[in-house]
Amino acid sequence: MGSRTDSLWYGKSPLSLMLAPLGWLYCAGAVLRRAAYRSGLLRAGRVGAPVVVVGNISVGGTGKTPLVVWIAELLQSRGLRPGIVSRGYLGRADKWPQQVRPDSDPIMVGDEPVLLAAATGCPVAADPDRLRAAQSLLTHFDCDVIISDDGLQHLRLGRDVEIAVVDGIRRHGNGRCLPAGPLREPVSRLASVDLVVANGGGIPGEFTMEMRSEGVRNLGRDEPPGRLESFDACPVHAVCGIGSPERFFATLEHAGLTVIRHPFPDHHAFGPADIAFDDDYPVLMTEKDAVKCRRFADTRHWCVTARAVLVEAFAAELMALLGVPRKEPNP
Repeated sequence: MGSRTDSLWYGKSPLSLMLAPLGWLYCAGAVLRRAAYRSGLLRAGRVGAPVVVVGNISVGGTGKTPLVVWIAELLQSRGLRPGIVSRGYLGRADKWPQQVRPDSDPIMVGDEPVLLAAATGCPVAADPDRLRAAQSLLTHFDCDVIISDDGLQHLRLGRDVEIAVVDGIRRHGNGRCLPAGPLREPVSRLASVDLVVANGGGIPGEFTMEMRSEGVRNLGRDEPPGRLESFDACPVHAVCGIGSPERFFATLEHAGLTVIRHPFPDHHAFGPADIAFDDDYPVLMTEKDAVKCRRFADTRHWCVTARAVLVEAFAAELMALLGVPRKEPNP
């Protein structure tokens, strides 16, 4: 998001107050739509496997995708076979659903599905219709759990567990709905989900998620991962096209790096010129951006890998909601 949007949604802009009536209408529409599904006026489709929905009530990056990766790895560690469905935002495919592999073209299927396929090894299907995507996975793969990435508002797909991710630092901005604020649904929606995860910070009743850097991987040559701190000898270019680029920049600076910031809009369609600079400084980017840049990256370009970290209590609660027996520690 740009500085103007940040000022509007997370500051005290007079324009937000002027847009508030539109926000009330937006929120009312979201509430009425949920009521229509609860009453049976609109029907959600069920699939032949439990569905875990991970989403948020606000626009922008709160950390949904890293949490989906964490959940997929948790389920795999418990002997389950998860599949992942995603909207495939901005994907240009002519037909949906699309089965996504680690080497799929993010221009066709979206960047997040490709990242999820590469990070988890799970079957991934992209489709604006998440119900159709889930049905496709169960037709073609032996999945016993479906994880829906960014599906909180996609009520057509029936769900067994809802998980909302919030920005633990910026919270809900000015508390208004689009376009006056960042919210897709009113804050009261959080009371109806099964679990709330705060990416950094958090309040009582929420599970805290931390993002920890694992190192850097060169995009132009095949070599073992390196340490992020090894780039402290000279400035680095940091290119970032995620919902909250400040998080990425802060991570690099916390590691002692001198950062030249290059923020881009979320889901930016990167081209070679976006990551080319008139110097020899290294260029660092997120995993989400790397899947779009790998076709034209060279040895100057590095991907910063990161992993979500959550407490065991969250894992236990999720497994209980899914009806999976608690895994006892090895003696």
